Order: sequence, then structure tokens, then C-alpha cells
Amino acid sequence: MISDRELEVLINEVFEYYGYDFSGYSKASLKRRVERLYQIDGISRFSDVLSKIRSEEGYVKHLVEEITVNVTEMFRDPLFYKLLREEIVPVLATKPFIRIWHAGCSTGEEVYSMAILLKEANLLHKSLLYATDINSVVLDTAKSGLFPLRMIKQYAENYRLSGGSEDFSDYYTANYGLAKFSCELNEKMVFSQHNLVSDASFNEFDLIMCRNVLIYFDKNLQDRVLRLFDSSLSCLGYLALGTKETIKFSTVQDKFQQLNREKIWKKVK
Repeated sequence: MISDRELEVLINEVFEYYGYDFSGYSKASLKRRVERLYQIDGISRFSDVLSKIRSEEGYVKHLVEEITVNVTEMFRDPLFYKLLREEIVPVLATKPFIRIWHAGCSTGEEVYSMAILLKEANLLHKSLLYATDINSVVLDTAKSGLFPLRMIKQYAENYRLSGGSEDFSDYYTANYGLAKFSCELNEKMVFSQHNLVSDASFNEFDLIMCRNVLIYFDKNLQDRVLRLFDSSLSCLGYLALGTKETIKFSTVQDKFQQLNREKIWKKVK
């Protein structure tokens, strides 16, 4: 078990040595993930973790990969994607060029889902999808467009429930237990490391997707990230959050209008 004091030391050391700032993360969630790291690596003493952090850069990458939550799937929450398909994408179609930011994109399944939606609406050619994450390892997976073939049945079902009517297998080729998604999809994607805690806005977007990321942050950090999204959205742009996330407590809530229970907000100021 890691004590509260040890957790604070860990946070400070990782920030001081490598610039990863976990100070605004939910302490309970962070503690669970560090304790899981202890189990995975067979560590029993906090001093051993500290030593590895100070001397092994590769270990810190491993630590960041375990601490940041990377659970996702294609067309996750199909009703959300059905709403995007039917109500948001037609509005985006009126724009001369479409910029979308997937913040905390993890291994990229949601980015590819969005690319498929845009392709089916004949909008992919005039779109650019920015996919960012603090974790460089998951970004490499996202760039590759390779996902386990065992997951494809679930992804195809999600796609169908989201209103998809094409043959889902047309979007990938299967080989050696992996599904390789079409290069036509990821040639419209830009992948980059970005830290929501410390990095600034880098463009103006029509839609920002950040689903099931804020739940791991404390309220102060959630507010800071929501202000970042506010400054990164065009007027009348959209912000999509996870089902357990909200902007209703934040300092920017008056600038947004909630569209529906699927947690999509429109920037109105």
C-alpha cells in the first residue's frame, strides 16, 4: 500500500524529472493505479519505485502507461455516435473545412470511428482529426491503425447500432490476428503528445471529443481543462464528454448550452 505522503512524493518526482504533472488527478484513482503498478512489477517498497524513477527513463514511460487509463473501443456508446451521425455531422457539413480534436485519444479507436462517420457523410476529404494523448505508447498504437481482430465483432455491432449501414469489413484487412484499418482513414489524422494538465491550446476546432478522461481529474483540474477546451473551440462548436462528466460546475458553464443527455454541449458565447 502506498501512503498519501508517498503518493505526493511520487507525483513531485515524476514532474520534476520528466515534466508529467499528475497533481490534479483524483488521488483515490491515482493511488489504485500505483498500487496496481506495485503488483505488476512485484514491488513491495516505495523506495524501489523512487529509485527506478530517478534512474530509469524507460520505467517512467511504463509508469505513465499504467497510470493513464486506456480503456476504449470503436463506436463506444453507439447511441452517442448515432446522435453524432444524425445531428452533429450534418451541421459540420456546412463548414468549408472541419477540424476535430480527440483529446486523450488513447489507442485511437474513437478517432477511427469518427473518420468512418465522416467518410460515410462524404466529409473526410475536407476534415482533419487531431488525436492527442499524454501517453506516447498508446499514440503509437493509434498511428498504426492496428486493432485486435478478436474485438472486431463487438466493434461491428457497435457500428451497426450507431446507424452504420455499410459492410464494416470494408474498412479493414485482417492478418495475423489483427485488423489493419484503411490508410484512407488515418491519412486525415494528426497524432501528437499533449498534456491536458500543462499544455496550451494549439488550434481552433469545430468539435472536441474528450470522453471519460475528466472523471480521473479532481474538480480544479477539470475546470482548467474545460477552460482550455473553451479557448480551443470555435463559436457554435461542440464539446463531447463522457456519460459521467459535466461542465455544470465549471467557470465556463455559462458559455455552453447542453444539447441532450448524451453529454454534448454547444459553445454559444
